[in-house]
Amino acid sequence: MVLGLEQVESVRLLLGGGSVIDWQRLAFDTLEQVDRFLSLHLVDPSDPIDRERMRYVYNEAVSYLEEHLHLRFPAELRDPPDVRQVFLWASQADGFRRRQILSCVILKLVHVIHHMEAADLKFKIAVSEERLFDLAEARILRAAREMRESGLRVSSFYGSRKTRSSVITKLLAKKENVAATIFDKLRFRIVVESADDLTDALVYLTQEMLPFNYVIPDESFNNLLDPERVIARLPEDGRLQLVRDEPVRATVGKNEFSGKSYRMINFIVDYPVRIPESDTPSFAFELGRVVYVMVEFQLLDEDTARQNEEGENAHHLYKSRQDEVVARRLKRGRGKPGRD
Repeated sequence: MVLGLEQVESVRLLLGGGSVIDWQRLAFDTLEQVDRFLSLHLVDPSDPIDRERMRYVYNEAVSYLEEHLHLRFPAELRDPPDVRQVFLWASQADGFRRRQILSCVILKLVHVIHHMEAADLKFKIAVSEERLFDLAEARILRAAREMRESGLRVSSFYGSRKTRSSVITKLLAKKENVAATIFDKLRFRIVVESADDLTDALVYLTQEMLPFNYVIPDESFNNLLDPERVIARLPEDGRLQLVRDEPVRATVGKNEFSGKSYRMINFIVDYPVRIPESDTPSFAFELGRVVYVMVEFQLLDEDTARQNEEGENAHHLYKSRQDEVVARRLKRGRGKPGRD
């Protein structure tokens, strides 16, 4: 199956662990594609409240750029009749280049401001993290059922949550334990039938399940799928953007306690959750009705899943290596093993 440019670009971001802030353009061809992307953020352009919220964040972005970076925008960009049109202008590969660049600049600020205000909202509402995880998990599992029904060859799709003791162990094992962020309190593992199904699964995830632009940068790990296999499914006229220092295969997110031959695709997403109506604050216009929770996704095929349970990769050996480091650190600090 041939993939569209938007699909390939979003999958590259997942595999490489990059950031959309470093992109030079988007890859939307139609308003329908823009609407699908917005729906992954739980934003409905037909809803008057969501439409007003989109305009508010857009105006905030333009104001920041004008006041702090002293940029000037043409009237059509400063006050577009439809904010969604800016996504299409940011995707133009030909024509008036200045409008395309400025559209990207504005949308990068929209990306940052929306996420920042969602974080602010999360601290101001009286909804527990556990409740937000429940809402995220329910939505992801619904999408998982739809993924199976779509015809993709998915062998298993299941979630789990870190126990209190596992969180404590991980904090002790991490160097930055005081201010550490635990990314995998809620995680999902997707196993497909064969390695040939990995790309299709990733495409589905980015198109139907999660907002690719909120993949956490530098937290992806991929030693399973060669990105060139994804790029090869792009039409010859598809023009990929160049991203400086983009890794061929992201490995920075590798768990230090895993076996050397452990293979998988792993990434963290800030996943959107709509606040229940009963908990929606009066300041929804300024901060919106959506917050984000971090969710880890693991993707691999059946053969790799079996190999990952053998030899040095066995889970009990993983736990043993982790417990050994924790015990040594508590007794002696993080010095070299064997030193008093």
